[in-house]
Amino acid sequence: MVLPPLLFAALAALFLWGMGRDDPRALLSTREGGPVPEVTLSEFAGIAPFSREDLATGDVLLVNFWASWCAPCRAEHKHLITLRDAGIPIWGINYKDTEAKAQSLLDELGNPFARLAADPSGRTGIDWGLYGVPETYVIDGDGMIVKRFAGP
Repeated sequence: MVLPPLLFAALAALFLWGMGRDDPRALLSTREGGPVPEVTLSEFAGIAPFSREDLATGDVLLVNFWASWCAPCRAEHKHLITLRDAGIPIWGINYKDTEAKAQSLLDELGNPFARLAADPSGRTGIDWGLYGVPETYVIDGDGMIVKRFAGP
């Protein structure tokens, strides 16, 4: 009969510890501050995919995971266009989508991406620690992840 109170106390302690974080809504990223992980991407619209090495451009850029079936991605799209127009390079990774549907969205809303590739299996998303789409990563010139933003 000692086990139930101990189990309750342990769960209560874990709950209180979790509530004490600075921002309980923040999704922690194990990738921030580290190098860009490998990318296993497919071509998009006949354009060769980019590699991990390609992301070390010498300049800061954004990598955006998106999908045509993702409503928040549609909401975010106008902001990506604004960033592109301000001269910020954005490389897109179309996540678990069909090329036809993704291309249709780009035709409708505009293409904010300087480079574009597909992750139809979700493998690259897993390697990057993706929680869902949209997610945007700030990559420095050396190919290091500086910051991750989840959601639009």
